Amino acid sequence: MTVFSGRRSVMMNETWPTFLAALAAPEQPAPVFFALEAIIRGEVGAKLFTLMTFDARTGLSRRIHSSHPREYPVSGSKPLSVGRWSRTVIDERRTFVANTIEAIAEVFPDHELIGSLGCGSVVNLPVLFSGEVIGTANALDAPGHYTPERVDKIERLSPFVTIALLAGRLAGPGFEPPNEDRL
Repeated sequence: MTVFSGRRSVMMNETWPTFLAALAAPEQPAPVFFALEAIIRGEVGAKLFTLMTFDARTGLSRRIHSSHPREYPVSGSKPLSVGRWSRTVIDERRTFVANTIEAIAEVFPDHELIGSLGCGSVVNLPVLFSGEVIGTANALDAPGHYTPERVDKIERLSPFVTIALLAGRLAGPGFEPPNEDRL
């Protein structure tokens, strides 16, 4: 059964082999994270792209990939701030979109840094596995960039994001070893 038609079908047919090759590459999870970043940039657009994990048991999130490691380094864990963003993404498991720097400023304290990178819109895609949010894919671009069509595209790319986060759990430095009741 074909789920996608037209341009989407071509994208998926071309993207899966490249993504699967990245999954098979040694020294994970970097190859699969960079492949995912390329997919998101190519299909949706992103001046800045990050991946975050989230642990519901501890309430901690961790940046595990960044297209801008100087400004947004991959480093330790931090507590998730409770507010509109967390209610939307974590509690309601819905994609968060803000298309102006003012709207970004309402939920992200680093809005000045975001703006200095030429970004004025954000889309945060929750990644679900086994009934829980395990992380987010975060794309930022120019103001107004994340139209409903682009949001639809990133949501359709969620299988790639989910696989990348799970690969990171299995192979990445700083990840806990797989636990049978968690994977």
